[in-house]
Amino acid sequence: MTRRQAQLAPVLQPIAVILLMTTLIALPLWLVIITSAKTVGEALNPNLTLPTSWRFAENYTQAAVRGEMVPAFVGSVAVVVPAVLGVLILGAMAAWTFARRAGALSSVLYGIAISGVLIPPAAVTVVLVLRQMGLAGTQVGMIGVYMGMYLSLVIFFITGFVRTVPIELEEAARVDGASPGRVFFQIILPLLAPVMATSAILVTLFAWNDVFYAFFVLGGGDSTTMPLNLFKVASAALYTNAWNLIFAYVVVTSIPLVVLFSIAQRQIVSGITSGAVK
Repeated sequence: MTRRQAQLAPVLQPIAVILLMTTLIALPLWLVIITSAKTVGEALNPNLTLPTSWRFAENYTQAAVRGEMVPAFVGSVAVVVPAVLGVLILGAMAAWTFARRAGALSSVLYGIAISGVLIPPAAVTVVLVLRQMGLAGTQVGMIGVYMGMYLSLVIFFITGFVRTVPIELEEAARVDGASPGRVFFQIILPLLAPVMATSAILVTLFAWNDVFYAFFVLGGGDSTTMPLNLFKVASAALYTNAWNLIFAYVVVTSIPLVVLFSIAQRQIVSGITSGAVK
């Protein structure tokens, strides 16, 4: 590398990264937002040009009413929130147990517990099992599916973090007469805040945007979620060629995830900082 190239490298590298990120993220995002504000005619061929007349309010109102967003939003919350809370609590308990127990049996069980990270669940088998249990087409069945799908991922993340927590903290609590449940909820669980927030973001992201498994589990029932509802109304030709309404629905579906990520990101930074200070 010549001297001039070495001088230009610190300047050109950030510019190249910004251009790459703009191409991969900013342009598709701009396309979705701009198209959601156009008329039906202008949105027939989505492009990056500005609309001749902005119709944010009209398009988003139509998408909410015709697409039945409110029931779909309630359905998504009713499924995702219990699934995330359940998988975090169960995953943290299992991770704590695996991290504190040594031996061949514990290693084998840990390997089985995290095997779900590599082995995806079979949708057909899941539906058949839910039908036998009478849970097919129900929110309870969907919650169970999400918990089973992402429990391995949460255990994998949290186990490594628990191993960094000094075991002396637990031993001191047991000497004072604390039960295992009290040790976990009052000592271990608060220390897991950073990794729990990260796990919550990932599980929420996957579950909130899921269409595939929701289609098999909830497709024939009365319950629905926002991504599944968008798929249904688009497939039923309700939004035929109305890309402005479809993109408006996509924007509204993404807003809760953006808000959650912003809040959880602050919690992660706060948890890591406080841990470093201590």
